[in-house]
Amino acid sequence: MAFDSVRTPAGKADQVLGGSVNYFSLAASLFTRVRIVAVVGEDFPLAHLEELGKRDIDTHGIQVVPGKTFHWAGEYDGAMNEAKTLSTSLNVLEHFDPKLPPSYIDSPVVFLANIDPVLQEHVLNQVKNPELIACDTMNFWITGKLEELKKTLKRVDLLCINEKEAYLLSDQKSLESAAKKIQAMGPSTVVIKRGEYGSAVFSGNEVFLAPAYLVDEVVDPTGAGDSFAGALVGYLAANGGSRAMMKTAPQDWDQLLRRAVVYGTVMASFTIEDFSIGRLKHLKKEELTLRKERLIKMISVRQ
Repeated sequence: MAFDSVRTPAGKADQVLGGSVNYFSLAASLFTRVRIVAVVGEDFPLAHLEELGKRDIDTHGIQVVPGKTFHWAGEYDGAMNEAKTLSTSLNVLEHFDPKLPPSYIDSPVVFLANIDPVLQEHVLNQVKNPELIACDTMNFWITGKLEELKKTLKRVDLLCINEKEAYLLSDQKSLESAAKKIQAMGPSTVVIKRGEYGSAVFSGNEVFLAPAYLVDEVVDPTGAGDSFAGALVGYLAANGGSRAMMKTAPQDWDQLLRRAVVYGTVMASFTIEDFSIGRLKHLKKEELTLRKERLIKMISVRQ
């Protein structure tokens, strides 16, 4: 959970709510109950935590400690394909020691957000027999803690990663070869986010390509990938997605995964329509479903 200061061609927003936890949990909460593990400083608005609770998001795993909340500042150029980081202040996140409340240890689905892979494994060690483990990472950990990341990936079922990070992690130059190399590291399902070009999904020997949903104006791409993952994992959790399904009913898993990716795609399209979590805070399930149906109609072909 964080504060973001963002500048895009559409304008700027200073010290607004951000962080992967906010985007992921708000997106996932439209499908299932969410339990958060995070750390914030004394400057974080408690009113926001109360708002999350109204969305059936359990905030008991959020530690409020002395100090300031993580702060990221960045900007996007005209294409808005990638953020340029201007500053990163870890603040209370620097010494974060994630501890799960007793009520969390039986969580059937676990999503490891983009933090130090050592901490990701620390979280996994506190959960009892999860049915599905999904994970995100970034180039900072790929280049700085590769061996620790590979150790965590051995325990992961689904990895959600962007295209550049997939090439960096795999040391390959094509999507398919990158996905196969990553699958050999542990995750049998690899979801590669491609920004305005949608996503490529590799599960076993199956491949699914999902385009991005077209929007009239992109205001702020920040959090699009996290909200994509939130809808993806939230939908899987709500519909029985599990490691067992991957192994015993691969065709059912493939179809469930494809539907989850479509929901993730349209969720991201809402996120980019406003700064911060502005659009996600007021998003209704009916709006999401309508846009999902439009996307399916756009990509459907009669045989």
